[in-house]
Amino acid sequence: MGADDKIRNAGEKLAGKSKEAAGELTGNERLEAEGKLDQTKGDLKTAGEKVKDAFKKD
Repeated sequence: MGADDKIRNAGEKLAGKSKEAAGELTGNERLEAEGKLDQTKGDLKTAGEKVKDAFKKD
């Protein structure tokens, strides 16, 4: 996984955590759900990159 991919995925997870926290703070369930979704997307992208890296090494 390239460094730019790692940074992008970490940024997406961080943005998701921020959205989730803002949603919790304001009582906005939609924003909170969006934040959780963004975090999940970041996690899935990271997992996908790790799988690609595993196949590249063989």
